[in-house]
Amino acid sequence: MDIGRQAVALGSHEVSRFAELLAQHEDALVTTWTDQVAATLRGRLSAAELHRQTAELHKGFRSALEGGATSLDAEAAGELRALLGDLSTSRARQGFTATETATSVYALKDAVLRILDDNGGADATTLRDYLGFSAFVDRAGLLTFDAYVRAREELISDQAEQLLELSTPVVKLWEGVVAVPLVGTLDSARAQVVMERLLQTLVDTGSPYAIIDITGVPAVDTQVAQHILKTVVAARLMGADCIISGIRPQIAQTIVALGIEFGDIATKSSLADALRHVLRLTGEAARRGGPREG
Repeated sequence: MDIGRQAVALGSHEVSRFAELLAQHEDALVTTWTDQVAATLRGRLSAAELHRQTAELHKGFRSALEGGATSLDAEAAGELRALLGDLSTSRARQGFTATETATSVYALKDAVLRILDDNGGADATTLRDYLGFSAFVDRAGLLTFDAYVRAREELISDQAEQLLELSTPVVKLWEGVVAVPLVGTLDSARAQVVMERLLQTLVDTGSPYAIIDITGVPAVDTQVAQHILKTVVAARLMGADCIISGIRPQIAQTIVALGIEFGDIATKSSLADALRHVLRLTGEAARRGGPREG
């Protein structure tokens, strides 16, 4: 969204006047601005950190106006745009709301108005100039809100990906044997992660056997079964055999009713049965002088 062109831009007169005002009353503005923002955040950010953020934003607004920026699209407003983006990202990660984040920018208008009142009041010319400056701050607030939403979406996406990886662990049981304990619904995205993590672990460990345990999968439908079969086929192409465990009576009945065939893939009713099966296989391989050839 082109926020910089959504509203009437500042005129050169307002730019000059408010650049001078920000420079002359820096300390008072930063203090008043910080106090107003602190009241909205209810102590969830330290006074020192909040003062630092406000001082940096003040510097950004001042630099933009002194550079002659009449909109946020101007080259002179580059530093300000970067500061607003950083503020949005940090607030999103800290758990603040979009409203609290944008309010931290909007509060500058009240702080400036108070300085104007303390220095001769607001005549018609001052109010007209202030309206132009206020519109500039409003656009900065909208930019902050927009950046916050993007940062929040990225954060949620990253967290979802991390949870997906945590929910599909591949465990090395002992030399030559790995296991994938699945819990919950197995959709396409998760099945892809399972396949990738299993195949990578098979490569890293050189394991010829893998146990896919579906004891924690509440239901097996055609889609879930196809995901499992694709994983088994992919593992076989890399020279590893898969054993599927956790085939409870209800799941067995569903598989039969759906007409799903696992072919010559070894299936066991419990993880313990699968472990015993793999122990036999590894024992036989050891007696033959090593793991069987894939």
